[in-house]
Amino acid sequence: MNEPQQPTEEQLLEALKQIKTEDVVLQTVATLVNLAGQKLSVEGAKDPSEAQKAIDAAKQMLPLVPEEAVGPIQNALDQVQMLYARESQAPQGEKPPEPPPQSKIWTPGS
Repeated sequence: MNEPQQPTEEQLLEALKQIKTEDVVLQTVATLVNLAGQKLSVEGAKDPSEAQKAIDAAKQMLPLVPEEAVGPIQNALDQVQMLYARESQAPQGEKPPEPPPQSKIWTPGS
């Protein structure tokens, strides 16, 4: 049985050279938006407080997102914020009204 080979130091250096800060920022913001959506919609994992933190962090990082990705990220963030508002307005113990069907939250590369 073959074990996976560990990358060489040269391969690691080459990979590090290819990583761009803007790509990491974009991935991070997309992850925060997706996390907020999950914390608002997945039964058993709902946590509006954590969702709000993720929304706030994404909003703070949005100015650092590459210009060509701002529109789709902003759209996804708007959707999550609307979901948060609906969740926050629901009386305790009562389910909020079902939102209209929405497209899947955008992620880079999709």
